[in-house]
Amino acid sequence: MPIQSVTSFGMESLTQLNSSDKQKLSPSEAQQNFAAMLKNSINELNTAQVQSDAMTKKLVNGEQVELHDVMIASQKASVSLALTMEMRNKAVEAYQEIMRMPV
Repeated sequence: MPIQSVTSFGMESLTQLNSSDKQKLSPSEAQQNFAAMLKNSINELNTAQVQSDAMTKKLVNGEQVELHDVMIASQKASVSLALTMEMRNKAVEAYQEIMRMPV
């Protein structure tokens, strides 16, 4: 099995946002870009979870699948979920901080 590089979910989108050719976006465009990036990251997380579940089922059913491949897929899904939860927690904290600001 060829070894594939590990990529961070959503990092490609973040590097595009931080590129040197920054353009001025309207608030609605920025909101749409952020929503698209977030949706893409969640879809990638879902794909990793589904792949992990499928490989685990194959292993349990006795199909030809390597144990280390199953463990790698499982850990990738687990780390991705942990990252997503931390991002959610930070977003909730930021929202709560904004709500505490005086008007």
